[in-house]
Amino acid sequence: MKEEVFRSKFSMVLGWVWMAFTFVNAVDLVLRFSGPDSLVAGAVLAGLSAAIYATCLRPRVILGEDGVTVRNPLRDYFVPWTAIDGVRVSHAILIDAGDTTVRCWTPQASARERASANRRGAAPARRGLLQTEPIPSKGEQAALEATAGKTHADWVAQQIDERAEAARRKAGDQAGAGAVRVEWGNDTFIALSIAVVLIVAALVGQLF
Repeated sequence: MKEEVFRSKFSMVLGWVWMAFTFVNAVDLVLRFSGPDSLVAGAVLAGLSAAIYATCLRPRVILGEDGVTVRNPLRDYFVPWTAIDGVRVSHAILIDAGDTTVRCWTPQASARERASANRRGAAPARRGLLQTEPIPSKGEQAALEATAGKTHADWVAQQIDERAEAARRKAGDQAGAGAVRVEWGNDTFIALSIAVVLIVAALVGQLF
């Protein structure tokens, strides 16, 4: 089964725009190094970049062959398909597996997105003979109604639930087997460590 990756497009674009901005400014700081002031500016850029990486570029939900991998800012969770008991969506996707509930950092359903999704399936109001908005066909309206009230997070949760249900049916008596694996996000800690080193260097430079 093909691996699928879900993440926030807005966060990804924001993250890469910031990284490009940071790269340009880092090159400028190196070329025009002016001592302590440059160290402070570099420390600020490094700290913000580490935070942007952890919260915007790193998080994702990966649907694989054996289970779902949830990459959050600081931790990775792997939940086997047969271990998933249910999937819920509040502000975020929640995956229940035994006594463990895994909260997905992304994608999330904001109140604004939820309201927009609820309006999606509503038929356009008729405005008499001078109506200017096109009226959707029956097929288009049916498609709108099928997705009414569903945000991106709802759709991803549905994919997880369907794959888990299929795996449980196939496993039969073995359904519920498997444990949730949790690992620290080493890449995030490396980025944070670099930022801390630069911040300490900036502080030392200011003192001496």
